[in-house]
Amino acid sequence: MSKQKVSLKDIARKAQVSTALVSYVLNGKQKEARIGEEIASKIKQIAYELNYQPNYLARSLRSGKTQTIGLIIADISNPFFASIARIIEDEAKQNGYTVIIGSSDENADKSRDLLAVLMNRQIDGYIIVSAENSAEQVQDLVEKDIPFVLLDRYFPNIYTDFVSTDHYEAAYEGTSHLIANGYRRIGMIAYRSAMYHMKERIRGYRESLNDNQVSFRKPWLREVNFSRTEQEVRMAIDEQLKAKSSVDALIFASYGIAINGLRYLNELNLTVPDDLGVVSFGQAEGFDLYYCPITYLKQPIGLLGQTAVQLLVEKMNGQRSETAQILMKAELISRESSTTRNAR
Repeated sequence: MSKQKVSLKDIARKAQVSTALVSYVLNGKQKEARIGEEIASKIKQIAYELNYQPNYLARSLRSGKTQTIGLIIADISNPFFASIARIIEDEAKQNGYTVIIGSSDENADKSRDLLAVLMNRQIDGYIIVSAENSAEQVQDLVEKDIPFVLLDRYFPNIYTDFVSTDHYEAAYEGTSHLIANGYRRIGMIAYRSAMYHMKERIRGYRESLNDNQVSFRKPWLREVNFSRTEQEVRMAIDEQLKAKSSVDALIFASYGIAINGLRYLNELNLTVPDDLGVVSFGQAEGFDLYYCPITYLKQPIGLLGQTAVQLLVEKMNGQRSETAQILMKAELISRESSTTRNAR
């Protein structure tokens, strides 16, 4: 014989409080109801002891909401996206939401399929790291008035909510840092992409060279395909080193490019920073474990994830009607890989 399902009334009876009060606490609304931490903790503990399982189906039928957020990220193997997914999960939980995560693997078709699956599950809202060629999907969400926030990547021609790093400013600062440290033949390896964030990184690099009176040479900028990163990064470095004016420093426009680039520099027996200075986008343990700690542009992962959730929750709850477009500053973390040339 199966055990009878524990109800809110059972918890209220044991805690000696009203059913409404239990409901507020277990739905994450204790602050709104001004319920003290002590009584809230007591209710949660009793719910745990009684093995209370909320009836999400009944709740969603009553409210029209499933209390779930769909998160579509670009590449789960990238530490940046893995970290930001964790932050979004934690922030969503604080607001009473569960997160369902999918990775598009930088593929627009897979992104479209994920959106279709999540919509069939009646997800309340979405946080999306857009893939290449997915502008149409975003425009469709706008037209259907579905709550969503774009994260890290956005489309300047589509007026919608987004939270992103200022990619232009970050690349500009990274390039200027190398110039200030005595490097003059600075190359960049970026993804061959129409995505705005990658174009902005390239623009920041080019404009920093120009503003610092450093002449740009075409072979210094190489673009690689995401699906062939390892092979094409090798080819790019070969071209940059064999150029008439070979590079003395490299900026890697993503973590994936950096890992492949640093591995190849090791194979070539080139020493960082003696042979080549290095600055990279992205942050991960790999940069600490490399024999020469890598200078990198640290994106505000915590703030990006938390802000995206907050904006989406406000939108889903009808607390905000205006569009929010937020750019955040990356922090240059200067390490040994970009040491001043005269100091060596």
